[in-house]
Amino acid sequence: MKRKLSFLLVICMLAGGVCTAFAEETTAVPIAEAAASPELGAGCSSVLLMEKETGEVLYEKEADKKVPIASVTKVMTILLVVEAIDSGRIQKTDVVTVSENAAKKGGSQIYLEVGEQMSVHDLLKAVVVASANDGAVALGEFLSGSETVFVEAMNHRAQQLGLEVNFVNPTGLDDESCHVLSARDVAVISRELISHEWIKEYTTIWMDSVREGAFGLTNTNRLVRFYEGTTGLKTGSTSKAKYCISATAKRGEMELIAVVLGGETSDRRFAAAKELFDYGFANYALHKPQVGELENMQIYGGTADATSLALQGGGLLVKKQDAQKISEEIVLPEYLIAPVALGANVGEVIYRIDGQEIARHAIVSVESVERADIAFLFRRILLLVFCGRVN
Repeated sequence: MKRKLSFLLVICMLAGGVCTAFAEETTAVPIAEAAASPELGAGCSSVLLMEKETGEVLYEKEADKKVPIASVTKVMTILLVVEAIDSGRIQKTDVVTVSENAAKKGGSQIYLEVGEQMSVHDLLKAVVVASANDGAVALGEFLSGSETVFVEAMNHRAQQLGLEVNFVNPTGLDDESCHVLSARDVAVISRELISHEWIKEYTTIWMDSVREGAFGLTNTNRLVRFYEGTTGLKTGSTSKAKYCISATAKRGEMELIAVVLGGETSDRRFAAAKELFDYGFANYALHKPQVGELENMQIYGGTADATSLALQGGGLLVKKQDAQKISEEIVLPEYLIAPVALGANVGEVIYRIDGQEIARHAIVSVESVERADIAFLFRRILLLVFCGRVN
């Protein structure tokens, strides 16, 4: 009994403490180096290869040059539709009535007629697969009330993603004031879009139809059929933009985003995208942490005796030849002192290759544990003395 009372007195003393271990946030250290590589993307104005999970750039050429991007614009249009569906603002089964403004859009289209009604599902499929300009405008008007307001929403979303761009339409058609983006801009938007996994149910379609089979659709992205692992995403071509594509492909754990802008020919853009993918898959791998489930961490001086822990950060991008050399070290204190905030850094996992540190990921508290006051601790002492328990 004396030991129990002494233990609780120690708790009382610790109650004035704070959780200070690993107070500074730890982050992963990028380790993908600019490896010597052949010239990729010949015959294109700019290219960029990005790994989806980490956002690391594996290859780039003129990646910040702002150029017209044609229907690759629709990655943003589609993103806004997808987010509206996920938030419950609209449903795939909702019916859209086509306006005159939408019906008159030229270029790639499914020849919507004024007053025609079509579901969000079919319009989205037409935009993703066949790059339907009329469908893109119809969806934009359905979401925002007008094409103008929808374009404002596109620009607002771009700002949220940290991009300095000025969309002028949801289609990418060469209007009088054609908007311009960089390959890096397109990659950032594409990465955000494919984080919604279900969109790949549309972006991986090769052939389909709308209007109950009366109007056929064939994917403008030939990689869907001819490159292993392709998951999307969007092509585009106009006289100003030439031939463009934002392509995505996944093999094993790793998914890549290849952006090609200003291709001299349609074949050249597809060839450049394949070159980028081949380079990425041949030279890099995504390592998934192997730490497993973390045990609960004991807390002194708090309103709870322990907190659950979780590992922050996803996979690590490494050179393919190093993928089997990674070691992981879990660094945690023996205990914590309350208060412990939700999401507080309490430890870390250190990753090494051949003994050299390459990255650190934080281990955080999953729960908030308040500091116990004197009344709380006194109650626990009484429970221990008279009931043989502390809670």
